Amino acid sequence: MWLTTIIYKQPLVIKMNGTKSEQPKDTPNGLSYSTKNSEDDESHQMISSLFLGPHAENYEYFKSNVIAILEYTRDARLNYFPEDGRFISEQVQASSAFTKSTDKIGNAVKKAAELLSKHSVPWWSPRYAAHMCMDMSMPSLLGYFMTMLYNPNNVSIEASPLTMVAEIEAGQQLCEMFGYNLNPEVKHVPVGWGHVTCGGTVANLESICGAFDDDIYLTARNLKFYPLALRNAVKDFGPLSFLSSTFFVETCGGAKKLFKDLSKWELLNLKVTTVLEIPDRLSVEYGISSAFLQNVMTKYGIQSVGLGALERQYDIDKPIQYMLASTRHYSWPKGAAIAGIGSDNMVGIAPDIEARLDLDDLDKHLKASLEKQQAVYAVVAIIGSTEEGAVDSLRGVLRLREIYQAQGLSFVVHADAAWGGYFASMIPKDFKPGDPRNAEPPAQTGKGDGFVPDASLRVDTQEDIYALRFADSITVDPHKAGYIPYPAGGLCYRDDRMRFLITWSSPYISRAGTTESIGIYGVEGSKPGASAMSTWLANRCVGMDTKGYGALLGEVCFTISRVRLLSQSAPLLEVPSDFGVICHITGSDTRFKSLGGESVLIRFMNVQLSAHWAAMSTNSSSFVCVPLNLPPAERKAMEDPNSTPESYAKAVEEEKEKIRQRILNKSNQEIIDEDANRAPEDKSMVLLRALGSDLNINAFALNFRYSDGTINEDVEEANYLNRRVVEVLSVDSPEDDPTKIPFYLTSTEFGHELYGNCAQHFKKRLGLAQDELSLFVLRNVLMTPFPTDGNFIDKMVNIFQKVIEKEVEVCRKRNEAKENHHSFIMQDGEDKVYLVNRSMFYLASRRRQLIASAKLDDKSLKTYRDAKKDNPDETFFLSTQHREDITATMLSDGSFEAVITTKSGKTITTGVTVTSFTAIKDRPLNSKYRDHSYPTTHMPFYLYGTPSTPHIDHMLLLAPNIQLSSQISLSVTPPLSPSLLHEGCILLLHDIREAAMQPFLPTSSLVAGQGPTSEGNFFFRKGKKFQVSVFRDRYAVAAGGPGLADVDFGDRVATGEVVLGEGVWVDSEGVNRDPFKRPSQVAAWREEFDKIGRELE
Repeated sequence: MWLTTIIYKQPLVIKMNGTKSEQPKDTPNGLSYSTKNSEDDESHQMISSLFLGPHAENYEYFKSNVIAILEYTRDARLNYFPEDGRFISEQVQASSAFTKSTDKIGNAVKKAAELLSKHSVPWWSPRYAAHMCMDMSMPSLLGYFMTMLYNPNNVSIEASPLTMVAEIEAGQQLCEMFGYNLNPEVKHVPVGWGHVTCGGTVANLESICGAFDDDIYLTARNLKFYPLALRNAVKDFGPLSFLSSTFFVETCGGAKKLFKDLSKWELLNLKVTTVLEIPDRLSVEYGISSAFLQNVMTKYGIQSVGLGALERQYDIDKPIQYMLASTRHYSWPKGAAIAGIGSDNMVGIAPDIEARLDLDDLDKHLKASLEKQQAVYAVVAIIGSTEEGAVDSLRGVLRLREIYQAQGLSFVVHADAAWGGYFASMIPKDFKPGDPRNAEPPAQTGKGDGFVPDASLRVDTQEDIYALRFADSITVDPHKAGYIPYPAGGLCYRDDRMRFLITWSSPYISRAGTTESIGIYGVEGSKPGASAMSTWLANRCVGMDTKGYGALLGEVCFTISRVRLLSQSAPLLEVPSDFGVICHITGSDTRFKSLGGESVLIRFMNVQLSAHWAAMSTNSSSFVCVPLNLPPAERKAMEDPNSTPESYAKAVEEEKEKIRQRILNKSNQEIIDEDANRAPEDKSMVLLRALGSDLNINAFALNFRYSDGTINEDVEEANYLNRRVVEVLSVDSPEDDPTKIPFYLTSTEFGHELYGNCAQHFKKRLGLAQDELSLFVLRNVLMTPFPTDGNFIDKMVNIFQKVIEKEVEVCRKRNEAKENHHSFIMQDGEDKVYLVNRSMFYLASRRRQLIASAKLDDKSLKTYRDAKKDNPDETFFLSTQHREDITATMLSDGSFEAVITTKSGKTITTGVTVTSFTAIKDRPLNSKYRDHSYPTTHMPFYLYGTPSTPHIDHMLLLAPNIQLSSQISLSVTPPLSPSLLHEGCILLLHDIREAAMQPFLPTSSLVAGQGPTSEGNFFFRKGKKFQVSVFRDRYAVAAGGPGLADVDFGDRVATGEVVLGEGVWVDSEGVNRDPFKRPSQVAAWREEFDKIGRELE
């Protein structure tokens, strides 16, 4: 604790808590988002003192501390052997070279600072609601700044004597917040230990290594294999054979057995504490020294014999696995790959419908592991997923471990609390799991318009966070919910001896709390001491309990709850009774007219968007919005086996009406006052707490209605709407002006493989098809503690609604098959022509693979054939002269007017009369009709025409794709009948593996002769010969997929070869073009860097 003494002996006073700052006089439009009674809320007053502020309200306080830091830095240099004198003289400083250099640096600094101020995303603003970024606390910034001036390296005590202690102190702060024991005098409870890392990814990697990889006590490679290696040393004639008849251990099932008699399975499943106690027991019970044990294990451990040798010796033929939710952070498979266990052995457990770990699925996997005798390294519970804010049931994981330990299967339990760790500060010290009082809202101490109620987490979330004290290890990121600068991660161990799993040090050398070189632990080497000091100082100034970080995050949680309720005021979307779940994705026209100003801490970034946006829409709105998390009434109705669609809808609507009457348009004080006369379970604050996600991240998605009011069912098109919205509300190019974006959102994807039923359920509530496409999901993170009033929210809501409505109009234009100009590739026939639609996946009027036959008036046909004869390799197009609807007019009437042009755009003839327009193949290309993968052993084509003029057109089974068409020379056995060609067949090119070729280069690259598929050697070119099989097409002319090319060999009608002839058409651009896509600005990034470089010269 001497670090604390040194810091607080200094006259540097960080003016934080209790400081009253004035609003700038020149606030835009004279607005102030603080209310007159905010001084009544002492908790929020303290929180306001921690940050520079959205409009730099606390600038003077921050500036004074920076100046003080610089003065102490100066004094430190002056006071170190002052008799040495000056090394940079005044004459040098006055020289022209010195002056020129300092001027250059000054200009560069100003330019760089100016560029940062112009191009940085405004994390500090209440309008920012995207990533886990917010204004960092002033203590953390000052701690980092003051320390980086000395640049200590926390790899050794010599390089960082002070910040090494800061890291130890910070680790203890985190351990204490999680409930780990820090008192060595407390018996039968291990002593916790923690340290600072550069981030959660490294902390997770270290936890993986701690569970299985690297050296333990200088010899064993991992926790799981340490007992196996030790067992070899205990065998007959081994250096530890003298204890073989007396050294007993307890199996995870509770049986006491001689260590030498343990089976392979029992050795692999000893409890963590049992393994960690072995060196201590050998020392205490047998007097074995650390040096002797290290020498023994150097010979027998994995470091010497190798993991493979031990696996072969013990006949371990099944890889040991990790288990965690499939929604896990990307650091987990990355860590598995780095550590060498392989990402395939990072087993994904299915999430439930709200993206939490499905305990039933975990139970199935553990049961299978037990039955197969396949060991498990660890099970990970995610305490705050970074995409959904979901808190896994850590209690459930711990219970399952107890159950399976009794049956002989044991594993480490790790908590990935990178995001949710600091929410442990909201758990009161006297919290008792199962206490009915936990369901009651916390007592409120403020009053008036400026009153900000404290909100606690929902009971299940509280109890799972409380259970962190029983996890073997915990990842936490101070640079997330700790409001601390990057890089600042952390890893805490329940048992401090676990840290020796990733070091060359012996566990007897040092104990927790000493000033040893902390750099020997973990997977990092050099790391900034500034991160440790920043973390320690912020934790110390803010506080790690309910009055510090707990108060800050409590206000954030109340804001989330207050805004979430908006979606619950929405009427239900009419859906079929067999839909499975009643959607709550539309809203009434009830608006948040006033939310009591600062009293509800409405900062637009705080908006729990999934709920808020849903309240904007009505049954006649052009869009709908669905939050991932279910409201209480909907959740309860889903769980009721006797629930009907009618009772379901009634229960949800009753809850919505309750929200409208009790909460909407009421101040916080009114809500609290009215709650005073209600039963605990009926309080509005209890309802508020039950709404939304577990923590302050929310996932939600939009869908749109067509002009006729029907809901879009195409997942790809709903994804398109969500992508366009987030493009408007985010920065994706240096040309985007961050100051012009009214607020910020971000996004993620719910892939079918990872999210499974969770994604399907979410799609169902959005009114979308149940397919295997990924669902593009918007998400927001609430972090700002600063309030705005209700008018501010109304303004933000109106802006957001306009963005959505504008993008919905784009989606409608893209998806409503209205009249349009159509273009076809022309192919000759005997008495007719064949027309191949120039398909486009992303425009409804051309979203079909249409091959038709038609007749032209005699004059036009002759003109076309003459032009074709003169230019046999030219591609000719027939285009409608007027806007037409293919289905309503062209196919129905069979005639239209057209023009004929060449690929270069030259007009051949106009006024062409087209008749007998008849579809041969008319296959829809909507996403639900596409295959899930490309063909792996062949490439399929439609074959059609006449025996003398056969043609092929590549089957468009999946997007993106390539349009390939050509007249061919066909030589097959037996010859194909005219009727079969008239109907159209399926032709497979053998040995052309489409999956290996997709996606193709742009057509422009092919024509330019770039890459392995250039025009000169591209496989689809005139004169190219292929071995083929021809199959009867079993499907109707207008049939939709998937599976259109899944042929039955009983339908094969011929085999042989084809040679590509005239009119070869290759197009990998037009078919994939999105006519509404915004131009890409990727190249602008490099231009901006060049610009910055020039300005710094």
